[in-house]
Amino acid sequence: MAATKLFSITSTEAKAIAYIVNPDKTDNGRLVYTFGCTANPAEASRMFQNIRDSGTGKTTILSHHMIQSFAPDEITPEQALEIGKLLCEKFLKNQYQYVLAVHTDTENIHLHCIFNNVNMTNFRSFEYLEDKGKVNERAWANLRTISDEICRANGLFVIENPEQSKGKSHYEWDMNRQGLSWKAKLKFAIDQIIKQSENFEDFLQKCRESGIEVDYNPKHKIDLKFRMKGQQKWSRAKTLGWYYETKQIKRRIEMYKGIVSYTPRTKIIRTTAEKFQDSVYLNRWADIQNMKEASRVINILTKYGIQDSVDLENHALSDFARMGALSEELNTLHTQTEDLSAKIKTARTYQKYKPIMDELKLLAGRKQLKFANTHADEITQYKKASKQLKEWFPDGSIPTPESMERKRDRLSEQRKEKHEQYKALKAQTSELNYARQTLDDYLRNERALQEQKRKKGDLE
Repeated sequence: MAATKLFSITSTEAKAIAYIVNPDKTDNGRLVYTFGCTANPAEASRMFQNIRDSGTGKTTILSHHMIQSFAPDEITPEQALEIGKLLCEKFLKNQYQYVLAVHTDTENIHLHCIFNNVNMTNFRSFEYLEDKGKVNERAWANLRTISDEICRANGLFVIENPEQSKGKSHYEWDMNRQGLSWKAKLKFAIDQIIKQSENFEDFLQKCRESGIEVDYNPKHKIDLKFRMKGQQKWSRAKTLGWYYETKQIKRRIEMYKGIVSYTPRTKIIRTTAEKFQDSVYLNRWADIQNMKEASRVINILTKYGIQDSVDLENHALSDFARMGALSEELNTLHTQTEDLSAKIKTARTYQKYKPIMDELKLLAGRKQLKFANTHADEITQYKKASKQLKEWFPDGSIPTPESMERKRDRLSEQRKEKHEQYKALKAQTSELNYARQTLDDYLRNERALQEQKRKKGDLE
């Protein structure tokens, strides 16, 4: 099964490319392929820009991000890369620069392709040539058709009735197939919209465009509520979990875009103040302190094998983006675990009261009526559980609570491993951000001192 997604990139293009070519996700870069550019994120973005500078018309779109996702155990990474090349060849017709990467860090293998918005042969924009102003609607339909044709030719599963599942990943499609809870569906839909949003206002708009009603009022204590199509009651963001509250959604948008949303406070001392100029000893002390901090930065750079400030910037932003991706994976695992817990509880209720229903069916007349009255509460709970299980598993193949518990245990183990990775990456990101800011503060102080000396010389 190959699900497809297509959305536009209007900023942070180099960071997006850095994310998809991440060595940890692409078997150390082995599963990366490029056309008309290099795999170096900054250089690829510059090469994209060179073509855009020759383009006609004005547009805010820099490039486009295409995703093709396969079912677990359906395909090998090498096969996915070959299918990705074929998809790009048929979809982009060798007329657009692109970076293609296969990711193997999740259960389902998937590929990312970021391609320039401007055509290399006629310098017209992709949105003009392929979409006619439909904001990826026509292009996505074409992408889906080509993807399906390639999958059928290679014996891969194809999603039927795709018009009902535009842009769905394998997990989302699988949730709908299994009839999972509306809460899990809502949370997953919000997750996908966050990844495509430029800011919180854009997130709210995209929710509405996706058929999710949003009630946002920052003046109220309960400031954010959601409601999916067909859902009767509003869902408070808080009831979905802290990860879906306003503050966290804003933070997640920033993390996914690779934006460092805070500035670490460093120990660099600004020595341009008059008190430092009037005291040789105070100035010398400040210089020694600043050199100590500079030495600490050098140790950090050495620790992570970073050569210069550009390399440091790329490492810091790349790690920050990886933190965002890991955070998303942790949340998905948490949602799946919660959903399984709800099913286990319902299945155990069904198991517990089924003997009572079986006994009721063997009785008749007054005996049946008396038995029903005596066990009214148990029968009600059984019927409620039975109805819920039928909604979740319409084909009647209801897994046992024990099998679902084993699956939940596996998910919990995965979550623990991901959490350890997240903690390690967070510590690394914190060090790199401190190094970035310290280096910036140190150089700013040096420039200010030089400017101060120049002005003093001019006055003399």
